Amino acid sequence: MKKYLILTLVLAMGMGMQAQLATPQPSPSATIVQKVGLTDVSLEYSRPSMRGRTIFGDLVPYDKLWRTGANARTKISFSDNVMIGNQELKAGSYAILTKPGVSNWEVIFYSEADGNGAPATLDQNKVVAKVNAAVQSMPMPIETFTISFDDLSDNSATLGILWEKTYVGVKIEVPTERKVMKNIDMVLNGPSAGDYYAAAVYYLNSDKDINQAKAWMEKALSMTKEPAFWQLRQQSLIYAKAGDKQKAIETAKKSLTASKAAGNADYVKMNEDSLKEWGAN
Repeated sequence: MKKYLILTLVLAMGMGMQAQLATPQPSPSATIVQKVGLTDVSLEYSRPSMRGRTIFGDLVPYDKLWRTGANARTKISFSDNVMIGNQELKAGSYAILTKPGVSNWEVIFYSEADGNGAPATLDQNKVVAKVNAAVQSMPMPIETFTISFDDLSDNSATLGILWEKTYVGVKIEVPTERKVMKNIDMVLNGPSAGDYYAAAVYYLNSDKDINQAKAWMEKALSMTKEPAFWQLRQQSLIYAKAGDKQKAIETAKKSLTASKAAGNADYVKMNEDSLKEWGAN
């Protein structure tokens, strides 16, 4: 069997074929997706192992910029703006860079998330947040480099960095209270003009209850200070479908005037065609 395998490989190479051999990565990649309150947080990083080596102060020098892992830069992404220390990070993706120390680490969130390794020179314009985190010694060694989301609550989580006998934690605060209060206000205040408008157009285009569509559209435009020509166009179509041609013509004329003022030739033609179809004078 072994001779057959060797012969097959030799023949494949002789015919110009490249053998594809899959082997495990020394530092396998990992992806974590964590919900913190109402915010989605994801982390992509590679995980080297100790393999009998001394890590901090040797493999990873003290007081030198580190990619915080292996291979590509460790990348963290947020669906909302978050707070780290007293610094706000906008929703988006960031590299996590660190400067490990004996008793304290500098943890840096860097706007240039992609790339291999730490940058040769740190561009301060790309440093969006920087915090100091105390080193906590663990009683047992962690063989494989690990990043975790710890101490989860509705409003925060701790980003934990673990390797060898070292643990470093950075608190991330998320805007759960603000988002919940906004949702409460929206529910208690009822649907917006946009909600009524979208529902009405959906009913019109889906051949659902046209009288309900008419009521929703009238509600939407009553809440709108200056209805746009495209909104009036949809209202005229709803009136026409509901059998109220007088209101359809009145509304189409308003849409025509507004679309001419906006210089929108498409809506001018659509309104003129509809007015002709509905027998407008």
